[in-house]
Formats: sequence, structure tokens, C-alpha cells
Amino acid sequence: MMDRSSRFPGFYKLSVDERIDKVRDFSKLGDEDVKTLSGGLTLEQADRMIENVIGVINIPLGVATNFLINGRDYLVPMATEEPSIVAAASNAAKLVREGGGFRTSSTEPVMIGQIQLIAEDPEGSVENILKNKERIIELANEQDPTLVSLGGGAEDLDVRIIDNGMLVVHLYVNVQDAMGANAVNTMCEAAAPYIEELTNSVIYLRILSNLATERIAMAECVIPTKVIGEEAVEGIVQAYEFAAADIYRATTHNKGIMNGITAVALATGNDTRAVEAGAHAYASINGGYMPLTKWAENDTGDLMGEIMLPLAVGTFGGATMNPVQRVVLKILGVQRAKELSEVMAAVGLAQNLAALKALTSEGIQRGHMALHAKNVAMMAGARDDEIEGIAEKLIEEKNIRVDRAAELLKKLRGKQE
Repeated sequence: MMDRSSRFPGFYKLSVDERIDKVRDFSKLGDEDVKTLSGGLTLEQADRMIENVIGVINIPLGVATNFLINGRDYLVPMATEEPSIVAAASNAAKLVREGGGFRTSSTEPVMIGQIQLIAEDPEGSVENILKNKERIIELANEQDPTLVSLGGGAEDLDVRIIDNGMLVVHLYVNVQDAMGANAVNTMCEAAAPYIEELTNSVIYLRILSNLATERIAMAECVIPTKVIGEEAVEGIVQAYEFAAADIYRATTHNKGIMNGITAVALATGNDTRAVEAGAHAYASINGGYMPLTKWAENDTGDLMGEIMLPLAVGTFGGATMNPVQRVVLKILGVQRAKELSEVMAAVGLAQNLAALKALTSEGIQRGHMALHAKNVAMMAGARDDEIEGIAEKLIEEKNIRVDRAAELLKKLRGKQE
């Protein structure tokens, strides 16, 4: 595994079949794996996942190249409908390679379960709960002996008094390689009656929190000035400081980060809504909404970037077990949830780097609209054999509009007649 490289010059110029061959060799995919990728989710599989199924919507699946994370090369599958995201991540990862790649780390995969209760004696209730902490944890762990046997399970708890006699118990559960919602919810529900009896209180909600502050992923990088240029370093630092000072900019800054992270979450069968809710809540955890990344210039003038955010993702259970998602995880080459979260953090940092670099130089639209040209050609009615030519002409003219695409198409077809 250590001798393979995700550095594929000209990958975007290859045909789809040629790209698949490259990925097949990199990830050691079998013929059945490749067939699964092109087949997607069947109606029968979809019908087992949600209610009232009537069809399946396909999302393009691409791979970001060039990612070097903790000395290891990755091809990163990304599912998204938006042009430029995969290309931007790949280009940013190429820059980061010049500084040694991404360095990542993460905390243990601990999720928080919440048990809400209303008590007449809040202080006494806190005392009783803490006094019987071990029994509460024992009751929780009896619900999932398999998780406990794998080294996970409920590990600790604490209690907070919120207001007007309302208390919340936080149950901390190591969920190993699952996202963990089902395990945590089951444990909370099992422990609740005992807590209710201990405190002579009324229990209401028993559910996990999507603000997974115990499950943090971090990534950092250094890009040499000689690679990116002094103007780019200064511009990116100024762009970060703008986001740190203004909530309107910070929101868009973080949305760009999540372009990459959500695309990986979707590709791997993880809960994109939970990931995004946790990230945006974490951005405001200190009372003001802040950017999830930080950029600064180090002592030698090089650009330093870092990201830290909760990432409650899994490699086992739920939609991660679908055939396509199993192949996606095989391409990515991760088996543990911790590693997946670290790769996603690196992708988020790369996505942010690419956006800030574009915004502080030629602007975001140049690259984005160039990649959007094929869509514009299709909107104008171009057929498969016409799309490429029309798109190239739109890019050459720097006039990527549907009306111009329609004019070019009419002219092309007039020549053919």
C-alpha cells in the first residue's frame, strides 16, 4: 500500500473507462466491484431503506486525486452534483503535497446520549445519579454486549442542571466504527427508567446529540510560499480574517468546507445532515459563529492551515453497508471510523484552501463556470456528441451562457445539414 501514489497527472483528461481502470489498479477492485459502481442502488434495495419508494436519484461519483495524509496516498471518492468541487479538492491536495501532505488526528469515537428529566429536587437528583453512575452505565451496556466485546460501550456520564428543575444526563458511549445513533438511543432508553426511579422525576427525551464534541477530527498542512506565491499567502490569510470577523462571510466560508466533507459523507453512506448540523453547531460553540478553519503565515512566510470539527461518521452499519458504499470504502482504503473522519477533515481543509485561493486571485466563477460549461451546453439542447465541442467554445469565448450555447448549437447543426 505504501508504494502506490494518488498523484495522477491528467486524470481529468482520461475517459471514464480509463479513470475506472486507474482506480481499479490503485484500489485492487474486482470486476464485480466495478460493476457495482456503475449499477448503483436498485429499486429493491431502496425499498428496504425508506418508505414509499418510487425511484432512485443518481448522484455523480468522482474521485479526488493527490491526497497524501500522514504519509499515505488516498484516492477520495466524492458524491456531488456541483461542478468544480472534485477538481478543487484535487488541485489543493496537489499543493499540500509540496509541503509534505496533510497531518491528521482524531479523538476516540465517543457519542453523547442525552436523557432529559424534570426533578423537584435538582441538586439531590444530581447527587443520586452520580452516586449510582456505575449501575446506570452497566444497564446501558447490557443493551449491546457485542459493542462492549469490541472495546466500546458506555464509558461515563455527567449531569447538568439547565433551568426550572430541568436536568440533562449525558451518557458517553464509545461506538467504535459505527456512527452510533441506534446504539446510543437504545442505551439511553434502557437507563431512563432507573434514573427516573432514583430521582423521583419525570423523564422526557432520550436521544443522542448530533453535537459530537467528544468525537473531533483535526487536520493541518503547510504550503511553501515558493509553491503558492506570497500574494496568495497574504490573500488567504486576509480571507480567513474576514470570515473570523463577519458572520455573513463565515457562513459561506464553512459552506465551502462542507462541500467537500458532505461529498465524502454521501459517497460513504454516512448521515450528511448529522455531519453538517454538528459542524455548524461547533462553529458557534463559543457564542459566536466562527470559521472551522484557521490560516496564518508562519515564521518562514509559508502558509499554515488547520481545521477542527466533530465528525460522527462510521464504516459499519446503516447505509455504509450498501453494495456501492462498500466499494467506495474499498477505494478509499479505510476500515476504521477514526481514519475516515481524518480523511474527511483533510478534504474539508483542502476544499477551503482551493476556494480561498480562487477568491483571492481570479475569482470563484472562472474555474467554476468553466466546469459548468458542459451543463450549460446540455441546457441548450446539445446531444452527447455535441456537448464537448460547445462547452470548449463557451470556455474559449469566456461567455458561458445558455443563449450563446444555443446560438453555437444552431450554427453547428446548420453546418452539419
